[in-house]
Amino acid sequence: LIDYPNKLCATLFTGGCNFRCPYCHNPELVPINRDEKLPDITGDEILKFLKERKGFLDGITICGGEPTIHSYLPDFVKLVKKEGFLVKLDTNGTNPGMLKKIEVDYIAMDIKGSLKRYNEVSGVKVDTDFIKKSVDFIMESGIDYEFRTTVFPDFFNKEDAEEIAKWVKGAKRYVLQKPTVVKTLDGNIKNAKVYSDAELRELADILPNCSIR
Repeated sequence: LIDYPNKLCATLFTGGCNFRCPYCHNPELVPINRDEKLPDITGDEILKFLKERKGFLDGITICGGEPTIHSYLPDFVKLVKKEGFLVKLDTNGTNPGMLKKIEVDYIAMDIKGSLKRYNEVSGVKVDTDFIKKSVDFIMESGIDYEFRTTVFPDFFNKEDAEEIAKWVKGAKRYVLQKPTVVKTLDGNIKNAKVYSDAELRELADILPNCSIR
């Protein structure tokens, strides 16, 4: 009820991510190479699940991990859409080439922070040219979308919000996400300071068409 705005969806998690964000709340999905693989669910199983729910589900949300590290994704999305379902994609924006190939109905792209802090927030070295290309494509594509940022004071402040607001000026929808600290990639983050609702509202007022989730 919450992953796809105004739609009822099933959520599909892909394993593996090219980021190491310390506050990631799906840490079991992050490692690309692991000693114990996550259990695989075949495409046929997923399609069977969806076909049995036609008329009930509006679509699916594909998240992770980072879905766009998987080369099969565009073909899989075509199969889902052929069955009449909408597809929403959650992505970190590191693969603009795939975004241009994949036929989705909604894109939610995580903007980790201001460009100068991307390496710090994502936990890896990031080519921010790819991030900028993804943002430009999404805003010009005609696909429904949102940009979103999970906000911790250690990684996101007023100056970051002001820089991002200039970067994505005119964005249709921006969401500030309250952090979830039940489980995180970096266990120490559970003790980190978080913003109050009033502080979050002040940050949201800086960003274009911004709400808090």
